[in-house]
Amino acid sequence: MMTVMMMMMVMLCSSLVLLGLIGVCASSSGSSSSSPRMKLSYKDLQQFNGVKRFDLERSCCFGALLLDEERGRLFVGARNFLLSLSLDNISKQEQKIYWPAPVDWREECNWAGKDINTDCVNYVKVLHHFNRTHLYACGTGAFHPTCAYVEVGQKIEDHVFRIDPALVEDGKGRSPYDPRHTSASVLIGDELYAGVATDLMGRDFTIFRSMGQRPSIRTEQHDSRWLNEPKFIAAFGVPESENPDDDKVFFFFRETAVEAQGFGKVTYSRIGQLCRNDMGGQRSLVNKWTTFLKARLVCSVPGNDGTETHFDELRDVFLLQTRDRKNPLIYTVFTTSSSVFQGSAVCLYTMNDIRRAFLGPFAHKEGPNYQWVPFQGKVPYPRPGMCPSKTFGSFESTKGFPDNVIQFARHHPLMFNPVTPLGGRPLFLRTGIPYTFTQVTVDRVNAADGHYDVMFIGTDVGSVLKVISVPKGSWSNTELLLEELQVFKDSSSIISMQISSKRQQLYIGSDTGVVQVPLHRCSMYGKACAECCLARDPYCAWDGHTCTRYLPNTKRRFRRQDVRNGDPNALCSGDHQKQRVLEKRLYAVDGSSSFLECIPKSLQAQITWTYQKHPENPREEVRLDDRVLHTERGLLLRRAVRRDSGVYQCHAMEHGFTQTLLTITLEILPLAGSGPSSLNPRSPANTHANHGQPTNQKLWYRDFMQLVDHPNVNTVDQICEQIWSRKHSLSGKAVPGPANEAPAHDQLHSKKWKHLKEVRKGRNRRTHDGRPAPRAPRSAGE
Repeated sequence: MMTVMMMMMVMLCSSLVLLGLIGVCASSSGSSSSSPRMKLSYKDLQQFNGVKRFDLERSCCFGALLLDEERGRLFVGARNFLLSLSLDNISKQEQKIYWPAPVDWREECNWAGKDINTDCVNYVKVLHHFNRTHLYACGTGAFHPTCAYVEVGQKIEDHVFRIDPALVEDGKGRSPYDPRHTSASVLIGDELYAGVATDLMGRDFTIFRSMGQRPSIRTEQHDSRWLNEPKFIAAFGVPESENPDDDKVFFFFRETAVEAQGFGKVTYSRIGQLCRNDMGGQRSLVNKWTTFLKARLVCSVPGNDGTETHFDELRDVFLLQTRDRKNPLIYTVFTTSSSVFQGSAVCLYTMNDIRRAFLGPFAHKEGPNYQWVPFQGKVPYPRPGMCPSKTFGSFESTKGFPDNVIQFARHHPLMFNPVTPLGGRPLFLRTGIPYTFTQVTVDRVNAADGHYDVMFIGTDVGSVLKVISVPKGSWSNTELLLEELQVFKDSSSIISMQISSKRQQLYIGSDTGVVQVPLHRCSMYGKACAECCLARDPYCAWDGHTCTRYLPNTKRRFRRQDVRNGDPNALCSGDHQKQRVLEKRLYAVDGSSSFLECIPKSLQAQITWTYQKHPENPREEVRLDDRVLHTERGLLLRRAVRRDSGVYQCHAMEHGFTQTLLTITLEILPLAGSGPSSLNPRSPANTHANHGQPTNQKLWYRDFMQLVDHPNVNTVDQICEQIWSRKHSLSGKAVPGPANEAPAHDQLHSKKWKHLKEVRKGRNRRTHDGRPAPRAPRSAGE
């Protein structure tokens, strides 16, 4: 009896809890195409060993990441620390260098009004490979920029990681003073090119060349036409031709646009270029860049009426090397500066489009209203922005440039034509979302039907989006959001990313730590060919037995992959017919609620339910109404009735392919009779009750609800005794008293009941020796 009652209690309690799902019911069975196909929480990644984490007490801000595939190390710059982590597992075999700012520098910083704990410390901002044995690192040094050469050894087994105090030098023009200021730098040969603030107040921003044998050179000082409150993002060196004299350095930044005067303070994103062999002018622009030019980077969505929606805030840049070193692809992340329109976008640029903009007209300010127009006059020779080399001219040095070339370069650093993205629009964008893009890194993957650039996009809520772009074919959408991974449990903003194609790992830094996640999770897509095919992941393929990593160089007879179309009907011919459908059996009480759970692996799948009353009946689609609701997690019957009994099937439709995920046989049990035995109409008690007194459904339901409302153990004992007594009184049998001998089956029942009471008494005992605790004397008032 007690077992049956507890079973019904659980069933009713479950029904009452499930009624709470009504508030999260989906309005339709479809899902938004903007949703990721798979969404994995931090707990999910941990469960499948898909995330490894490193954090450090008394430190933060792991923003400088440097990959060293040769040594198998990930070098990290953080607050007061330099770290060396294993690429195979960043949570093991770490090496640390404690690199704080000197005490007197910290005190001086504090006297200047800065916070002693957050500002007056050493944030490592710059980290580069210097040679085969050393790194070059720079930090803020409590508003005293400092750089050092870090010895890392020549071989993997050296395990050397230290700073030579004799090789510490001034970091002005290489590292920012203020840890809040952004900076960008690239080390080419033995020369460091850095975009940074070179003063304590953060007012003198410059692009500065230091180190090496050539003289230090910078941009024109305090000239808004050159740089106007810039925020530097990235810097790269790109060869222009086979002649190294034509090599250029490109800086990516955003700044307050001088050409947008009259429209308020408007931010534009820029790309700036300069020649590596620039030596400055002879009489003008001495020790200043003579080849510096900049152009606007446009990332916008064209509208039907000709207007464009711009993403103006450049956040990150990734240079994807191709077979042609002179023509890498430039992936960028943008956000909006508008307070009305919120969104993020990824735009892709080619070097051909960038070079075309720098060969176009110069921006010139003229006319009565001083408007910015394309320069129509004669451009001096050699054209400003051209490098002195034998490839395009006869000049050996910028010091030999004519004065009119130098003067024109000083007054016309801005190009009139912007650089537009490939295709004229963003490659991937999201609007109206509760997060923004912060970082991007890209891996080029060879698949069965071509190569695909897999984008990993970091956000300010600690998640990473895995996105690919496919050529227009069977599907209208060109971008596919494959996964959304919550890589940081604390949802901290992602501030740096590095990718290792060799190890198939992604390394991600935030203010709270560093995490490592694999680039793919093929086994999680499912155990069927159709599920592997629908995933459309370039990393994964069906090998005839499971979804595994696709390797172009290996030959497997049953390996199947189709990223472009992802059509299981063509790719998995006959395989999906062999797929075994999971079967379940559920019970519900007449009048209670019941929940049929079915959660597809793909969030982009559309779920439909079909119903079959009897095997001979045709299968029909479940009709939804106020009583039958479709939720994100399954089908909710708010009030199950006898006619709901039957076989339900959950179907997922994706890319025109439909597969059955689950078969549920639902049986509705009648809530009739005078006791729990009424659940079984063939039971002796129920048969006897039907021949005797009529059933009392309300009486039983009242007892049951009383049991639910009063979960106290003593109350449960009393109620169960009452129900047990009522059962025997209704069946016409005498209830055995203490002096009467009970029938055989009642003796057995009494023994079970006595055992339950003994167990309860045992739980209430306070002593370990089995003796009752002595009772305290009663007070006089009792």
